[in-house]
Amino acid sequence: MELKTDISQIPRYSGDISIFWFRRDLRIEDNTAFTEALRSNQTVLPIFIFDSCILNELPKNDARVSFIHKNLAQLKKRLKDNGSDILCLAGDPLTIWPKLTEHYTIKSVYTNKDYEPYAIDRDRKIQELLKEDNIAFHCYKDQVIFEQNDILKGNKEPYTVFTPYKNKWLDNYKSLSPLTISSPNLENLIKLTFPSLSLKDIGFKESSIAVKDYNLSQLSQYGAKRDFPSADMGSYLGPHLRFGTLGIRQLIQEIKEEDAVFLSELIWREFFMQILYHFPQVVTENFRSKYNGIQWRNNKDEFKLWCQGKTGYPMVDAGMRQLNKTGYMHNRVRMVTAGFLCKHLLIDWRWGETYFAEKLLDYELSSNNGNWQWAAGTGCDAAPYFRIFNPHSQLKKFDKDFQYVRKWITEFDSLEYPDPMVDHKMARERALEAYKSGIQND
Repeated sequence: MELKTDISQIPRYSGDISIFWFRRDLRIEDNTAFTEALRSNQTVLPIFIFDSCILNELPKNDARVSFIHKNLAQLKKRLKDNGSDILCLAGDPLTIWPKLTEHYTIKSVYTNKDYEPYAIDRDRKIQELLKEDNIAFHCYKDQVIFEQNDILKGNKEPYTVFTPYKNKWLDNYKSLSPLTISSPNLENLIKLTFPSLSLKDIGFKESSIAVKDYNLSQLSQYGAKRDFPSADMGSYLGPHLRFGTLGIRQLIQEIKEEDAVFLSELIWREFFMQILYHFPQVVTENFRSKYNGIQWRNNKDEFKLWCQGKTGYPMVDAGMRQLNKTGYMHNRVRMVTAGFLCKHLLIDWRWGETYFAEKLLDYELSSNNGNWQWAAGTGCDAAPYFRIFNPHSQLKKFDKDFQYVRKWITEFDSLEYPDPMVDHKMARERALEAYKSGIQND
């Protein structure tokens, strides 16, 4: 994707400005860096960049891009109501920023931190680029309560086991000052308007899959009913946290003491984020190198059946069909489908991780990677390799009346539904042997 806007043609501004760079924080309230930029008493230009380094890897009807575009339109309207606007650009940020520094007299750039390896490298390069023009680059913690070095062991090393990390997280949280939700004064925004970018302008089209609004009304029942997919107790928060349409501090304030199970899920999110930050090799490698010797079967035809939800295991198939049609999958079902791919079919977790990355609306690199390695037994705090979910038992326990299964498998009660593609007992024994044979001494 080339730069889609001729920056030389956009309105200029005669004075000094600061830029606020929207990224994974598509909101006005409870936005740390945006609030700080407006407090600086400098005229603030808000921008968003459709990053071609990311977008070029996505299908052209990606629902997440449609979601971002929709929320940018809402932000644009909100800012226009205050006599300002957001400048939307598309291309490689490393190409765009030099053009911006030529077009405007920029004194400072404000943005919120992103902890993924690509983002860390991008921000480092942009900071160096801006430094050449004496432009300050201010990054703030915003998408987490505690970032990479806030929760460490006594020896200052990162936690690699969840439970002690969670306990330390909760202790530190109790000692925090009350969280404040910022509602910034928008007076210092630049008084300019800019052209809009359509989805077509950035090489995309509207997706038929929509991101649902989040729902916090059922949190009190989450702990009791979260494992039953037909109950649909999910909050649908994932995409909203991923792209920052809801701030984490605002969310935390909604959680009551009895919502401890739900809070644990948010702590898992931050645990995996700090794992990714401290151990970026997990993107492509097993966290536990002793499993590097596993001989995956990686049968492409079997992988295709798994992707299509045609394995003959109802909970697996229902989950995959829900994912393919909606971009969502119930959390319990995610564990069953992932475990089936890695253990029953002996297909490399990286294949499944990549497929989920393409399909999941709430895709988060750290959580997706962490949970897939958990399912495969190769991760930092993974289930032991000999723990192999029985999909039949999971179905009997969590969907015994087949409500979830029948919702997503229309031919479930007919002869069209396939027999199991692999025998559970045989597959379990095969997986145990493959793992035992593949284990290497650290």
